Amino acid sequence: MEQLKGKIPDHILETIEKIQKAGFEAYLVGGCVRDILRDKAPKDWDVTTNALPEQILEIFPDSFYENDYGTVGVIHRRNPVSRETGDFSEDFSRETFQKAVSHGTDVENEIIEVTPYRTETTYSNKRHPDEVHFSSNLEEDLARRDFTVNAIAFDPFHGNMVDPYKGQKDIKDKTLRAVRDAKERFDEDALRMMRAIRLSTELDFAISTETQEGVIHNAGHLAQISHERIRDELVRILMSENPLGGIVMMHQLGLLKYVLPEVEEGIRVEQNGDHIYDVWEHNLRAMAHAAERHWPLHIRLAALLHDVAKPATRRWSDEKKDWTFYGHDVVGGRMAKKILERLKFPKQITENVSKLVRYHMFFTDIDKITLSAVRRLVQSVGKENVWDLMKIRACDRIGMGRPKEKPYRLRKYESMIEEAMRAPVTVGMLKIDGKRVMEITGEKPGPKIGFLLHALLEDVLDDPERNTEGYLNTRAMELSKLPLEELQKLGEKGKEKKEQEEQREIEEIRKRYHVK
Repeated sequence: MEQLKGKIPDHILETIEKIQKAGFEAYLVGGCVRDILRDKAPKDWDVTTNALPEQILEIFPDSFYENDYGTVGVIHRRNPVSRETGDFSEDFSRETFQKAVSHGTDVENEIIEVTPYRTETTYSNKRHPDEVHFSSNLEEDLARRDFTVNAIAFDPFHGNMVDPYKGQKDIKDKTLRAVRDAKERFDEDALRMMRAIRLSTELDFAISTETQEGVIHNAGHLAQISHERIRDELVRILMSENPLGGIVMMHQLGLLKYVLPEVEEGIRVEQNGDHIYDVWEHNLRAMAHAAERHWPLHIRLAALLHDVAKPATRRWSDEKKDWTFYGHDVVGGRMAKKILERLKFPKQITENVSKLVRYHMFFTDIDKITLSAVRRLVQSVGKENVWDLMKIRACDRIGMGRPKEKPYRLRKYESMIEEAMRAPVTVGMLKIDGKRVMEITGEKPGPKIGFLLHALLEDVLDDPERNTEGYLNTRAMELSKLPLEELQKLGEKGKEKKEQEEQREIEEIRKRYHVK
């Protein structure tokens, strides 16, 4: 037990000690106990006690209590108080701190949740208890918790480990099991079913048979849960090490139809000869590759949804003697947007994912791959998204069962993107334009202006630091005094140097990607 105590931060121990010195019981409880037993660093620390909210507030005067469930937020500050006077520093007044907390601003603090032992009544809305009653009995409190691995309480000062539902054994066996009757637990709070899948994927625990049966029995209740809460659990499943297993489990236990029914529509939808998997498995394998590469959420979502419209666009072609999916990229982009809006994803993620789905076919259609087409693509999806599109192309390819090594074609595409995105070596890069040249030189529109600009370009290509308004204004005045024939020669020389510079840059890019 002393070894476990050593894993607990000092400020958490101080919180528990203060409550106990005030004459109350206090235990760590829930996920933090589970994590220290697994030798993992907890993300949050929760304390439970037989003290009532008002009594907790007396022990911690700067804490706050803004909910109906008894939870008091105890504030741990990182050096906001003067060690000499005990007062808040001038730039960290108590009022400033409380305002920051109420607005969710990062004020270099940690909130420790301290909750009285409690019992709960019925859950009419399948999410929150109708009534909460505070209790003086720890085991009554543990009986209301979701899973045995989260129903363990630990008193680090007295070495007490309270584990009435054998959660420690389940941790050792890597099993996720509901507390007492699984059907009752999920009938009370339907979000617990999503949490079961999420914890299973995050912890790499198997869900016990009776707990799975409880999910299947209550799966329909998930329709009563807010999309925001479902989204939060889905995000954590997708960002786990094994999102494929999590999505498959959601399907097997009857939950996926209430979260991503469009993805389920790909089951047993056969594809053409290039694909060895149905649409369902192809999308899952594409997403799994994104997870394997530790790519961010929007890439994982786009990989999962990139072929979501194939079931809707699937048609048999007598001519090709095969299935076609014409327009599935365009339809898929619209579907992805609707799906993510339904699940209340942030606007930026929704836009990025729908763009990636919409344009994911670009790098699979050989006829589209010209440098000018790539430039138009960059303009359509944005420079910030075009490399993500290549990631989706990689996911798509791996989802088809192809080798993980980059083929020549993929390297060629990457080279073309960089070529298309490089800064153009043209007069457009100059800090002066034809209009300004005419203003300062008094020249009229005509070929001389073009020659003059290209002559200025040669100067800048020789020394990029010359690309300033001051230098170019002065140099333009000097060049304007030259005879047209001499200025034309300088202009042609500038054009030639521009072409040489462009060719050099392109050769360097292609060399990096080992392509021609």
